[in-house]
Amino acid sequence: MGTAARAPWRPTKDQITAAHGATVPDILARGLDVLFCGINPGLYSGAVGHHFARHGNRFWRALHGSGFTDRVISPFEERELLAGRLGITNLVDRATAGAEELAAEELVEGARRLRRKVCRFTPRFVAFLGLSAYRISFSRKTARPGRQEETMCGSSVWLLPNPSGLNAHYQLPELVAAFRALLDATAR
Repeated sequence: MGTAARAPWRPTKDQITAAHGATVPDILARGLDVLFCGINPGLYSGAVGHHFARHGNRFWRALHGSGFTDRVISPFEERELLAGRLGITNLVDRATAGAEELAAEELVEGARRLRRKVCRFTPRFVAFLGLSAYRISFSRKTARPGRQEETMCGSSVWLLPNPSGLNAHYQLPELVAAFRALLDATAR
């Protein structure tokens, strides 16, 4: 992939508005250690076509701070994750202004599609980024962050807080610690 293809750019307000319903391609391959699963792309991510692209999202900083990556990767460099045996997908493909626009049925259907994807690609871990969405999608009302008892097609399931800047319950140090616990589990 050439440098021009990865050059960061900022969408206009019109481009962000027009991104409603857009999709962002999965970063996916066989043999992954961790497949990170977001809820769905935000409009900013939908506009630029890259995961966790809005500046306030802390995903990339949490990956680096926890030791998954040796530097903070730009969303425009997301395919570099594959070399580190990491990938990204979403429960729901369509971009929205917020996860509250998603119906519970959409999340449950997204969980079914994700299960098929995990069965096909068999990552060691599937790490969900969002407590509420996970609880709804998998009917696990009391799920807590960390390793879950269930597995998905042999893949361990891990629950992480949503890294969105809108998630005030978790600040960057707590996100980094949660991501580090997952990294430690992958080393076993």
